[in-house]
Amino acid sequence: MKWQQALKDYIHFLKIERGLSENSIKNYVWDVEKLVQFLDNNEMVETPLTISKETVQQFIYEVAKIMNPRSQARIISGLKSFFNYLIFEDYRDDNPLDLIESPKIGRKLPDTLSENEIDTIIGAIDLSKAEGERNRAMLETLYGCGLRVSELINLRISDLYFEEDFIKVTGKGDKQRFVPISTINKKYIDIYRNEVRVHQKVQKGFEDILFLNRRGKQLTRAMVFTIIKRLGELTGLKKSISPHTFRHSFATHLLQNGADLRAIQQMLGHESITTTEVYVHVDRTHLTEVMNNYHPRK
Repeated sequence: MKWQQALKDYIHFLKIERGLSENSIKNYVWDVEKLVQFLDNNEMVETPLTISKETVQQFIYEVAKIMNPRSQARIISGLKSFFNYLIFEDYRDDNPLDLIESPKIGRKLPDTLSENEIDTIIGAIDLSKAEGERNRAMLETLYGCGLRVSELINLRISDLYFEEDFIKVTGKGDKQRFVPISTINKKYIDIYRNEVRVHQKVQKGFEDILFLNRRGKQLTRAMVFTIIKRLGELTGLKKSISPHTFRHSFATHLLQNGADLRAIQQMLGHESITTTEVYVHVDRTHLTEVMNNYHPRK
């Protein structure tokens, strides 16, 4: 079996069996392609089925010279997944990365904004411009519903169930979930829809997309990042912020105000509760308050 054939089958597995998004699949494939490039550069004739632990270890040593620990851990994890797939399909009996440990990188805590900082950023939006109402509605939705930026730009008008106080969100791997939406969030979306978007010339194929650019097409991820970065600079915010900062803040503020971690998990669309537990580490005082308020032997 050659590398290209193995990768082609692996992509099919990631897409069909694991239901991963295109971005996730690209990352997994990139990890394997780095290994293949190393083999080519060193004129090593190895196949996915014959490559040895020693060769893979040599590759990891080379990676360690040019990549930070977090990037090293990412590649090791990706390669382990690839070779586990080969074992699963009975192509190999062993994983050449079994004895290779990932570098210790620690857990990176997410950046968050305070409620006042979020109010300041949203308050800095210039509502005299047509895109101002759109930007306010977008930021209120990022923070109010805890969306990923990809979920925000793909949000459709047909996904809005305002009478039921929910929106339908399509997340990673095209998995759908329903997320509650507040009255104030609905108000700003309706203002944008009824006072701005209704006057736009919408390009064919984008009629159902909620948030549009000035040309009547879907916004890009980069554009949302740019809008938020500029607002951060405008307000003199010292933190480095992105769309994901609003998602982290959504979860953190819910937790601090007493929300159940399982409910937050469902709203964020996390497959595992351990991913959601990152937010517990932001403010451990919340755990002490829960213990003091609810444990019978307080």
